[in-house]
Amino acid sequence: VFIYGLTGTGKTAVTKFVLKALMERLKNFLYIYVNTRQSDTPYRILADIIEGLGEKVPFTGISTAELYRRMVKAFSSTNTILVIVLDEIDAMVKKHGDDVLYKLTRINSEIGKSKVSIIGITNDVKFIDNLDPRVRSSLSEEEIVFPPYNAEELEDILMRRAKAAFREGVISESIIKLCAALAARDHGDARRALDLLRVAGEIAERERAKVVTEEHVEKARVEIERDRVYEVISSLPFHSKLVLFAILQGHNGKDAMTTGEVYDKYKELAEQLGMEVVTQRRVSDIINELDMVGIVTAKVVNRGRYGKTKEITLAVDREIAIKALVENDERVAGLWSR
Repeated sequence: VFIYGLTGTGKTAVTKFVLKALMERLKNFLYIYVNTRQSDTPYRILADIIEGLGEKVPFTGISTAELYRRMVKAFSSTNTILVIVLDEIDAMVKKHGDDVLYKLTRINSEIGKSKVSIIGITNDVKFIDNLDPRVRSSLSEEEIVFPPYNAEELEDILMRRAKAAFREGVISESIIKLCAALAARDHGDARRALDLLRVAGEIAERERAKVVTEEHVEKARVEIERDRVYEVISSLPFHSKLVLFAILQGHNGKDAMTTGEVYDKYKELAEQLGMEVVTQRRVSDIINELDMVGIVTAKVVNRGRYGKTKEITLAVDREIAIKALVENDERVAGLWSR
């Protein structure tokens, strides 16, 4: 089963809820949950599955082939029906290919029993299109799509949480509606709605206010966005950070730059650091990735006889972007101080 849906639509929570309910009702049933972004190597993924069956695995020192053999042996020796949940499965495939997934889809034929099922959770609706044909043919998958929450559904979620978390009268219905509307506008993300409510409450408490106001919600929105931007930039790979720094330095975050201008500035910075330079095609891909996560805006424009090009502008607060880069990478900090 593949479960698709944007961030904060309840994919993981619902999957765990249903599987826990099945474990309580069925005697010979077990599910093993693995977040493949956190357990981000084939070794760790297989080790987590084996440990889910109650067997210990050393942190290193065994080949993945041996781990797989141990996993098959563990599956063969149990009468339990097993469900393996691979959360953020797209991260595993993008980083390491689909070999682990292929082996897991073939495991029932190796143990001679149909007792292992796989649930893959992803927010990439095109994920399956990028799999090797041999993997796709062995999946026989069912697909479930989680649509974004609408404002009314988010209001219901927030109302329940507010009753549990706040004293009566602290949160008004209008504040809940505001938080729900802001989150519904942002792809119906329930996590964002809950964060807005929580942070608005924390701000009101810090200010010793008796009730949460619209001003507190607005302050919470700004604070959450600032933290999100900082976290996203901090976790970028080095060359992505360098491309972003090139955009920041190239136009002081004000005027648009073309892909060629960004590449020239990036190359200059990389050479200053004595780093190997990636291709202009790769820099173009990095710009697209930064656009996807909302750090920059990359707009295709037609320049007449000069053809089409991208105009890149900063989409976040310049000071936050600089702070995230300088505080989390010594090499970028060195460039900034020059």
